[in-house]
Amino acid sequence: MAFPQTRMRRLRASADLRGLVRETELSPARLVLPMFVAEPLSGREAIATMPGVDRLSISAAVSEAEQAAALGLAAVMLFGVPADKDELGSGAWDEEGIVQMAVRAIKQARPDLLVITDVCLCEYTSHGHCGVLGEGGAVDNDATVELLARTAVSHARAGADLIAPSDMMDGRVGAIRRELDADGFSEIPILAYSAKFASAFYGPFREAAGSTPAFGDRRSYQMDPANGREAVREALLDVEEGADMVMVKPALGYGDVIAAVKAATRLPVAAYNVSGEYAMVKAAAVAGQLDERSAVLEILTSLRRAGAEVVISYHAKDAARWLTEQT
Repeated sequence: MAFPQTRMRRLRASADLRGLVRETELSPARLVLPMFVAEPLSGREAIATMPGVDRLSISAAVSEAEQAAALGLAAVMLFGVPADKDELGSGAWDEEGIVQMAVRAIKQARPDLLVITDVCLCEYTSHGHCGVLGEGGAVDNDATVELLARTAVSHARAGADLIAPSDMMDGRVGAIRRELDADGFSEIPILAYSAKFASAFYGPFREAAGSTPAFGDRRSYQMDPANGREAVREALLDVEEGADMVMVKPALGYGDVIAAVKAATRLPVAAYNVSGEYAMVKAAAVAGQLDERSAVLEILTSLRRAGAEVVISYHAKDAARWLTEQT
């Protein structure tokens, strides 16, 4: 017995009509490129665990940002790799710190390009944890929050367009909002890493940023990957404190969390397609186990389908080129 084709099957039969009925669109304007800006460095330095991604000098970061703008990407996101680290992570709020200098240079070269700055202490502390250590080696939440707020203000003074605290300390969004407002930056929005899980997929990033903890782990302040409802609660707390956007990190295995956070907060949601997810695809592509282009675009589209307005990804430049070729 012959069964009639469904309406959608008939529509999908035509390449022109497939675009007309597609439910989820992926475009360069939805993608953010993360960048590692390092000192002292001249030019670029390859990151062994992340093929195709480099640590960048300030001049190289400006060139990379110009490429991102030319490709139509939404923004760049800066992570600092300082030459010197200390117990407090004081390089994070140094007005002449690596991120602050990079922000100024990029905004001077491309004032039209949005620059997002990651706010955390892990890249700047000698012990690799995301905050100040208290008694027994545990992170002192309240002491850390003060320094994070100071860091956020220094980024705003340098010209950052969007502040993204990634530390997962309690109360840090409210503290950052108050300090930004008090310093005359009430218009600067906050993208909160609201649901940041203690994930196995951060390994390549920690090598790139030199931020692997010297002891212990970050499970006391990052989330258990098993807890979806907790992610929603954390996001709602950040919204109450003044977050303008919220983030879910990692992304690839967390589509359910992205959807739940989007439904609960009704705010713009970002998904961070993290270093381990990037490296995994790269390794499989090199081994000939999958087609990199198809896999990347499918992954990024799935994150948009889950509810993310913005996707932060090390694939962003390649994806933008591929998307442009499709049009």
